[in-house]
Amino acid sequence: MAPRLLAAGDDPVRPGPSTPLTIDVDGEPVTGIRGQSLAGVILAGGTLALRRTSVHGGPRGVFCGIGVCYDCLVEVNGQRDVRSCQRRAADGDVVRTQYDPLPEAPEGDHA
Repeated sequence: MAPRLLAAGDDPVRPGPSTPLTIDVDGEPVTGIRGQSLAGVILAGGTLALRRTSVHGGPRGVFCGIGVCYDCLVEVNGQRDVRSCQRRAADGDVVRTQYDPLPEAPEGDHA
């Protein structure tokens, strides 16, 4: 394979001009750029906790960033349990963090 030079405009690695987008996160507008994941836009907007655990209600946010841990689950445009690290943000997306009510603890469970 012989090396060759590419014109800057033809370079597939070099980013082009960024296109802004706005998503709604729990009723607040958050801006990002085209190509960012929902998690990236949400984190850059200052929200760290995307859901709460179902047992003790502890806050959870982006942990692995590659879709393995499921800690970044959110509701997007009415669809629950979307891994925000795996979904690209689209202008106008409506995102809700998932804070489901905790189940009642059984009598005597003081863990």
